[in-house]
Amino acid sequence: MLTHTGTQNIETERLLLRRFKIKDAQQMFDNWAKDPENVKYLSWQAYKNIDDVYQILKEWIEYYKNKNYYRWCITLKDTAEVIGGIDVILTLDHIDCFELGYVLSKKYWNRGIMTEALKSVINYLFKECNAHRIQARHDVNNIPSGKVMIKSDMKHEGILRKSDKTNTGQWCDIAIYSILK
Repeated sequence: MLTHTGTQNIETERLLLRRFKIKDAQQMFDNWAKDPENVKYLSWQAYKNIDDVYQILKEWIEYYKNKNYYRWCITLKDTAEVIGGIDVILTLDHIDCFELGYVLSKKYWNRGIMTEALKSVINYLFKECNAHRIQARHDVNNIPSGKVMIKSDMKHEGILRKSDKTNTGQWCDIAIYSILK
């Protein structure tokens, strides 16, 4: 049975994962949210203006009141720069399972940062929330995301054909990965 703890701080060697704050809006907008390339494989399109970022942050902050809400802002410990996000996008309480999604500023790609963040969240969800299974998925064209999952000890389970849509509304195949406790 899942034990919901809500979004708590997680510290790694290089990162502090914490709740988003309103003051993160400018860095979020600048570092990934406005860049179409950065969100190419996500379910949402790049933001056109910072007011939209403020609005989504207000919603997320309101959701933090719920113990079953998990959304972390990824920051660098040494500079406190806001560089990405990782969150539970689906909770399946009846099978003690979480599904994760993430985004990272492209200027920090290929440095092992997302793997470090993902491993720490997986560990948190297993230890603190009593998860049995954690899964993640990606558009099959987003090969680097699959590499992050593999480096985080997740196992490739298969391809779900035309099971999702891109942020432009096109059907796409999805690769699914998981890790068990």
